[in-house]
Amino acid sequence: MVPFLLLLVAWVAAGLSCARLCLAGARAARRPVSATDGRGRQLTLYEAAFLAGGPGRVADLALVSMHVRRRLLLAHTGWATVVDPEGRDEVERTVIRAIGPEGQSPIAPVRASAAAADAVRAVADRLVAAGLAVPRGADVASAVRAVRGAALLVAALGAAALLAPDGGGAGPMPVWFALPLVLTLGCLAIARVEAHPYGAWASPDGQRLLAACAVPGDGATVDTLVAVAVRGVDAVDDPALRAALTGRPGVRKRLGTRE
Repeated sequence: MVPFLLLLVAWVAAGLSCARLCLAGARAARRPVSATDGRGRQLTLYEAAFLAGGPGRVADLALVSMHVRRRLLLAHTGWATVVDPEGRDEVERTVIRAIGPEGQSPIAPVRASAAAADAVRAVADRLVAAGLAVPRGADVASAVRAVRGAALLVAALGAAALLAPDGGGAGPMPVWFALPLVLTLGCLAIARVEAHPYGAWASPDGQRLLAACAVPGDGATVDTLVAVAVRGVDAVDDPALRAALTGRPGVRKRLGTRE
């Protein structure tokens, strides 16, 4: 009885994960009528940040941009303080509104609020319409990870079924477990051919544009802002600023001992 229950779990895991991958691939393959391949287009910093890391990366970029331009103070203790209440664009104004009328707030809720704001969704919608971002519900990368996990689960359940007292090593049970394993591996092989490279936010066209085009910046802040947009806050050289954005207590503690 136990081997058949394990077999049922294996089939359910394989079936659901493969169905999710197929749906994600179908949605990702739908290109808007107005979509282009991005040739001749230059990304803004916000667009590059979204393609590289999604809404959270856009919020991080806005916070860092305002900090390095002295419009916002990000303390290594994890608090944001407004210095200049006039945002230069809608994303910055969203950050200021998220901080609140007192002009001070913990960074984590500000980041979460900004990432979910209409201004960031507008960046996403613009990229989806251009065929550069993955439409909602078409995250092939996470679907592929789910299928890989299902394949490992099927293999583990198959081994457990064979070792069970009533499993029997010479019966048809190995064949029955081989079928969902073949299904998951086959889906992974098809995804590798049809949808690779996998991107959680950028479509294949968006990934090529992100890798090939120059992102405009200005003055001495360009290197820091481009690094944050493309690689995230871990690329920030300033340890205090990095601690403020990542919220790593160990980093904050070490910084505090030097004060």
